[in-house]
Amino acid sequence: MTEYLKKMVEDYSTKKQPSLIQMKKGVLSREAFLKEAETYAKETYEITGEQAKELIKMFEQYIFGYSRISPLIDDEEISDIRIISFDNIRIKRKGKRMAAPVTFESEKEYRQFVDYVATKNQVNISNLNAIQRFTDSDSHPDFILRFTIAMPLVNTYGEPYLCIRKVPRNFPDIHELIRRKMLDRELAEILIQRFRTGSTLICGGNSSGKTTLLNALKETLPDDMAILVAQQADELTTKRHPDMMFMHSLPGSGESQVNYDLKNISIAGLTMDVDFFIIGEVKGDEALYLLNAAYTGQLCAATIHAPAANKATDKLVDYAMYSSRYSRDELMKMMECFTTTVFMEHYKVKQVFINRGWDGKRKELVYERVFG
Repeated sequence: MTEYLKKMVEDYSTKKQPSLIQMKKGVLSREAFLKEAETYAKETYEITGEQAKELIKMFEQYIFGYSRISPLIDDEEISDIRIISFDNIRIKRKGKRMAAPVTFESEKEYRQFVDYVATKNQVNISNLNAIQRFTDSDSHPDFILRFTIAMPLVNTYGEPYLCIRKVPRNFPDIHELIRRKMLDRELAEILIQRFRTGSTLICGGNSSGKTTLLNALKETLPDDMAILVAQQADELTTKRHPDMMFMHSLPGSGESQVNYDLKNISIAGLTMDVDFFIIGEVKGDEALYLLNAAYTGQLCAATIHAPAANKATDKLVDYAMYSSRYSRDELMKMMECFTTTVFMEHYKVKQVFINRGWDGKRKELVYERVFG
């Protein structure tokens, strides 16, 4: 059956791909798709009805899951998966990087898998779209899967790279973060109070807990606040808030040049009647619109990559300068509206700084370290 499965996967990545796309778009139901696949298997591979049923069970697991790496996706202790080559899969388990216990059998099987992942998620990968980022919010009950694919055109060693960030659907609330010792109760109460009354910047490195803390803090906002969340990937969600809207970026691909990035979403979002504006992660000139919103009195929050709490301001201003006519000093003065900055490391709150305002003589922001 393994050989037939390989053939079937190859067929549905090539000549039978339209059926897979129809099913993904909802034009063809899952049941109709599998029935058609069973008929195709019997007629094409000349196998018995029982063999076809067995094959379709395996094919169903492949199509609606992620083949050999499904056990890695199911594992709650694994946060990230990096496929460097067919025989080199790396994972991050509880914050530590290590080799995965599975590999693909061959380079051909791995390339077919990459094509399948793209098709499954309706993503066009080609020389025009050699780097693609996208999110699968449907395949797994416990995780949202954030993919990055880099094709051989931009890779030195001629194989695609595939990285997956697993975002838990059932994200921990602030009480659970206290239990996990990300922060203590006293610090949590301080951050909740400051989050509700001023703009907050949460910084740190990759997988440091930035988004996890932001997700928990935003759930503490009062029900009578209207909140808009702009993000590149669907990492921030809500469990309970009745007035929270979510918008995500949409990069142009293929012949379509339609592009909705965080800058576009920020401009549109700030014309809406909202009390609190959140950007999941600042990475570009959307920083200017976030900063303008906060400086004019809008409550705002965001995450950003920075090595320390007092360095996050510099990073946000660097991004804002991409499309700003303000001087650096003017932008730094505007940063006094971000009254709280939190630095995360190894899934713990390491530093909290309170912004006491702009010192005009020294031309710098005055910070008070209240934790760490």
